[in-house]
Amino acid sequence: MPGTTDVLKLENQLCFPLYAASREVIKLYKPKLDELGLTYTQYITMMVLWERERLTVRELGERLFLDSGTLTPLLKKLEQKGFITRERSAEDERALDVRLTEEGRGLRAAALSVPESVGRCIPLSPEEGVTLYGLLYKILGKTDRQ
Repeated sequence: MPGTTDVLKLENQLCFPLYAASREVIKLYKPKLDELGLTYTQYITMMVLWERERLTVRELGERLFLDSGTLTPLLKKLEQKGFITRERSAEDERALDVRLTEEGRGLRAAALSVPESVGRCIPLSPEEGVTLYGLLYKILGKTDRQ
């Protein structure tokens, strides 16, 4: 890191470019997600559900690194939009199952162009993207994709 003599200089913090880059990338998603009627957090939630149509709130939180205080209002909004249902698990009544609705499944087709569209706006080569992906998941404590 440049100029490491002052540990409290913003330019010496790894957290700041991570934070700022995250915000900038999410801004790139906004126009595309507005067309789908989703926020970024709702979008990543739907992405997990498009992979696996039924998960518990706990499983969703673990996959998305979100706590239940953040997930609960987000899931209520997705349910109001008709994209998911929430109901007590038959196996464990303490758990809340989240499932895609037919409308939620249908939204996937409309979202297919989003990753490529946003990817074209990010000034990284494919190799740099793979390297960054690996480094970010290393920070998150992941050894591979889930």
